[in-house]
Amino acid sequence: MSTVNLQKKNVAPIGTDYHGQGGADASPVNVVQLPTHGSASAEPLAKRETKLSVKDIVIGYHNKESGQILLTVDRVSLDIKEGEIVTIVGLSGCGKSTFLYAIAGLVPSQGGEILVGGKKVTGPGPDRAMVFQKASLLPWRRVRQNITYGLELNGVGAEEAEKKARHYIDLIRLSGFEDHYPNQLSGGMQQRVNLARALACDPEVLLMDEPFAALDAITRELMQLELLTLCEKVGKTVLMVTHQIDEAVLLSDRVIVFSARPAQILADIKITIPRPRDGITKDSPEFRELETRIWTLIEANANIGGGI
Repeated sequence: MSTVNLQKKNVAPIGTDYHGQGGADASPVNVVQLPTHGSASAEPLAKRETKLSVKDIVIGYHNKESGQILLTVDRVSLDIKEGEIVTIVGLSGCGKSTFLYAIAGLVPSQGGEILVGGKKVTGPGPDRAMVFQKASLLPWRRVRQNITYGLELNGVGAEEAEKKARHYIDLIRLSGFEDHYPNQLSGGMQQRVNLARALACDPEVLLMDEPFAALDAITRELMQLELLTLCEKVGKTVLMVTHQIDEAVLLSDRVIVFSARPAQILADIKITIPRPRDGITKDSPEFRELETRIWTLIEANANIGGGI
């Protein structure tokens, strides 16, 4: 088990357990680039401003029973450009969600810094919105009211909130369901409302923690295509965590491969498959090559780290 000299804090672990194997001997970052075939935007990524910057972030938890500090994220640095979609993949329990929650301001870090739009993150803020694994809609609120909930918390007036709700109801193709309650919606429809609620707040960075994990396989595939279309329309900066390699390749401009815990970056892989993409994209040789490359990195690290 890896430990670090951190100030002990009684912080409840979020998105992490105490049972994974350490990965202190993780390989240096390997930046993998395939030949460029296209761009997700008219403006090249290299010319866009950096929207999210993570510098040497360290996250650890104090285990009250053992008295030890469990290091979960070890000096990770990552820059994401405006409008870029980046996905993190890695072994279960390696620290992916913990890293995401730290960016959301829900988990404290013990070293490094996180900047959104050049401003340091010290806690939750309206410049970030989180989409969790479960829709977590308020059961006593209708679809429209669930979408306006975050706006109400941010002090947006009723008329403006209603206008934004109508816009996103149309965008997620739920017109006619705006007055339904969550229990009257399918799982995929609930997650679309969850996504619309986050986007309605107009965050600078959209954070997504395995947003389709709770859905069945068919609905998950359809939601991936929905998200592709939605991201092209709204142009948000997105950082997502997933266990599905094909999902990561399909949706992303870059895929970040995390090592076994404590998380370090094994590879930063550019996805140069042209957009727009669709379900047929997964059948291309380039897509399969990327899947294999990412899986090989994860599998090799699992063997080093002692399993999954």
